[in-house]
Amino acid sequence: MAVVNIKTPYLTVDGIINVQNEKGEFEGIVLIERKYPPTGLALPGGFVDYGETVEEAVIREMKEETGLDVVIIRQFHVYSDPKRDPRQHTVSVVFECVARGKPVGADDAKKAIVVPYDEIPFEKIVFDHGKILKDYIEGKY
Repeated sequence: MAVVNIKTPYLTVDGIINVQNEKGEFEGIVLIERKYPPTGLALPGGFVDYGETVEEAVIREMKEETGLDVVIIRQFHVYSDPKRDPRQHTVSVVFECVARGKPVGADDAKKAIVVPYDEIPFEKIVFDHGKILKDYIEGKY
């Protein structure tokens, strides 16, 4: 039998982290400023490690990039446009999460900020994360 070289997309996760204050009131969502190209603002996220579930990956990536311990609310949607990431073809499983505390940028994130929905600077957002956020805010999926 011949060995077939099959190229597949990379699997990633992204998190829409809704930050609450100590009273449980919504403060905003977390955006990170990326350290590496493409630079700009993005949702926190990253690659799924071999042997890891997407749920484990999103919890790990959120902790690594923001310092926050998140609780997954639900799987929001899967984004798979081959052009969503200019570096390579990725497929992202996006999760809605909740957390309390102040995010701190680490790992691939230069910094992390909390932004209310009506103050999201869409013009500075990279990848397809602007579309993801618009879909989320508009209640799609």
